[in-house]
Amino acid sequence: MSPLTNAIKSTNVRWHVFFTLFALCTVNYVDRAVLSICMPDIQSDLSLDPAIVGLVLSAFFWGYAAMQIPVGWLLDKFHADKLIICSGILWGIFQIITGAFAASAKMFMALRVMLGISEAPIYPGGTKMQSIWLTSKERGRGSALMDTGAALGNAIGGPIVILFMGWFGGWRGALIGAGIFTLCIVLGGSRFLKGTPDTNPYINETERNYLKNELEKEYHSEAIKEGKVEKVSWTKYLTSRNFWCMIIGFFALDSYWFGLMTWGPNYLAQAQGLDIKAIGGAVLMIFGVGVVVELIGGVVTDKWRASGASLNKVLKTIMCTMAAGMAISMYFLSRADSITSALVWLTLGVSFERWCGMLFFVIPPTISQKNHVGTVAGSMNFAGNMGGVLIPIIIGFIVSMTGSYFVALMMFVGFGVAIIITTLLLDFDNKVGSDIQAQSVAGVTAKQTE
Repeated sequence: MSPLTNAIKSTNVRWHVFFTLFALCTVNYVDRAVLSICMPDIQSDLSLDPAIVGLVLSAFFWGYAAMQIPVGWLLDKFHADKLIICSGILWGIFQIITGAFAASAKMFMALRVMLGISEAPIYPGGTKMQSIWLTSKERGRGSALMDTGAALGNAIGGPIVILFMGWFGGWRGALIGAGIFTLCIVLGGSRFLKGTPDTNPYINETERNYLKNELEKEYHSEAIKEGKVEKVSWTKYLTSRNFWCMIIGFFALDSYWFGLMTWGPNYLAQAQGLDIKAIGGAVLMIFGVGVVVELIGGVVTDKWRASGASLNKVLKTIMCTMAAGMAISMYFLSRADSITSALVWLTLGVSFERWCGMLFFVIPPTISQKNHVGTVAGSMNFAGNMGGVLIPIIIGFIVSMTGSYFVALMMFVGFGVAIIITTLLLDFDNKVGSDIQAQSVAGVTAKQTE
């Protein structure tokens, strides 16, 4: 039984932090979804070719991906909470500017790049927060809360954007409304996202000591400061199989996710004949189910882990199963001959991806040293978002050249297979550099016994 279980009147500030991250990630994906949902109208108004639509949709990821590693480094050096809040304020402002002033493909692309830069800290920042606020047996739920925002943002994004289009006048009003909505959520959440367990004004000593003791066992932070455990160099990651399997696996996962997110509404409109109002309801169903599956997945993962099962067993079993489901769903989606069957396979594909994808955010704090979690998370997110840069363009050209989505969907099957392979090669039970630290601890112990 954990020390926290017996504590009287212990606070739960760490969960307040992650519910705040959940809210921020939700509005983050409402902002990302708004352009995809409005794109049929934007494409019609501005007479954009499908290939140009792909460029516009991918422009966000140019700025977002380019900033992932620099932002990860900043998160390791400075206050993650402050960087996340500043990020939210900036992306709300750029969304408003896009709705008010974008009048051409070039202007759309420039403003989407700026939006991507401003949103860059949110996911590496949330992953960094796991190493500050959550123990290793709580990160399934923490990752689920944070990452569920992506599915919920897409689920409620459709109806919200449709409402904004009606209330504020078309796609421009929807973009402006989404930006204002963002600013309200970010400013409201800023009071809960404060500092670390050592500096947060709302945490009590029971919760503070629990986190300090559990995280010290995992990361040996005090021992490193005192020179008892050797510090691990960043270059160690560049020769680590764990690091590169994480990078490749997340590239495949995000290619799958962003491909569905950016082209999913267009697929439903063009291949299945849904109008824009019906698309909003379809998106709500698809991603709404994903929200439920992901939250259940976080609880199941942590309960299995708490039962004594190793991280290797838990994560490999669940992630490989979900990745197989992702691939199978896309294969059958390519053969869908009705709106109903298409919606079923899209919903299953998104649900499998949500559970699998949520667990990827457990990997950086699991395989990294504490002072490298932000940079490793940024590197992972950089790789994933390179998929976000490339996939909308590739799908756009495939659809433009072939007039169908079949080849693109077969590519999605390949992404699921790639995740299975890289997950099987990962060793979740060992941090990068743990061999060096074990040797240094053994050396200190030997000297003490001489």
